[in-house]
Amino acid sequence: MSKATLQQSVERYGLLGFLFLLIAFFAVMPETSVGFMSQANIQNLLANQSVTGILAIAMVIPLVCDHMDLSVPAIAGAASVAFASVIGTYEQSLMTGILVALAISLTIGCINGFLIAIGGLSSFVVTLGMFTLLGGLLHWYTGGRTITENIPEWLGSWGSYRVVGVPMALVPLAVVAVGAWYLLMHTSFGRELESIGDNPRAAKLVGLRVKRAVFLTFIVSSLLAATGGIILTTRLGGADPTAGTSYLFPAFAAVFLGATVFRVGRYNVWGTIVGVFLTAVAVNGIALYGAAGWVTPAFNGIALIVAVGVSTLAARRRARGTVHTRAAEDIPASSGAPEKAAAL
Repeated sequence: MSKATLQQSVERYGLLGFLFLLIAFFAVMPETSVGFMSQANIQNLLANQSVTGILAIAMVIPLVCDHMDLSVPAIAGAASVAFASVIGTYEQSLMTGILVALAISLTIGCINGFLIAIGGLSSFVVTLGMFTLLGGLLHWYTGGRTITENIPEWLGSWGSYRVVGVPMALVPLAVVAVGAWYLLMHTSFGRELESIGDNPRAAKLVGLRVKRAVFLTFIVSSLLAATGGIILTTRLGGADPTAGTSYLFPAFAAVFLGATVFRVGRYNVWGTIVGVFLTAVAVNGIALYGAAGWVTPAFNGIALIVAVGVSTLAARRRARGTVHTRAAEDIPASSGAPEKAAAL
């Protein structure tokens, strides 16, 4: 194996290898081995990542075309509260609750998409504002109280059911991950998003409907956020108005960590899943070790900063490589061409 090939393999699979090393470390460490490897801990660790994973994937969709959606966790919180209110407070059917949660989330996604794609506003500012606005509205609507009234008992325990030893809560995550991967990697829409993310001006010049594509990413993102919010209700057995927003930093860190594995420098679904479980394993192991309460949020903050830094450097490196390759291809074949290409 050549040095270049080895370096590429380390770059593409290094984070995955680090995840396995982290698992092995907590599995053999005396202070954590018993608790970490217990069946109950493994089941909870897997099941608890369903919501984080779905929300992280929801963030990936707009990021592929170079737009942030910080409102995803707040949309999930709104969907969770809407779902719990309809089936609990108003005692309507499960399907009605799901449809109302999807409708509310779709409306929020349309507002985000219109302001960003059509209005040309900054996605960071718009979605951060929406995140804050939804947090305030949810607190006003619920009075800061958790909605648990008339929530069916079976619904609260649904996520704990197992199929062939796998928690049911992982099934929606698997479906969303496969669907998002197929959308981004095997459809013309996914290729359009990558083209827009690389160079929106060039994408527009070649005839791509940039505004339409960007608008649709926020629609897809909001619907995935609603899915995460509904599952969050089943995990909690109710709806906490602050629960959704607490997923912002873990999901965001997972997204940027994911850009350092598999397709280095690009946001991708399977890398994001690795990022989700990496942060989850680390936080779980730290908690079992008996670390103080402040360690977990500190770790999430450090992980986010490191992930953003590494993924940004990887993206810049990929961009420089693309520029160098194109420059070399543009040099006409002549006696001095190799020397000019090397100079570039």
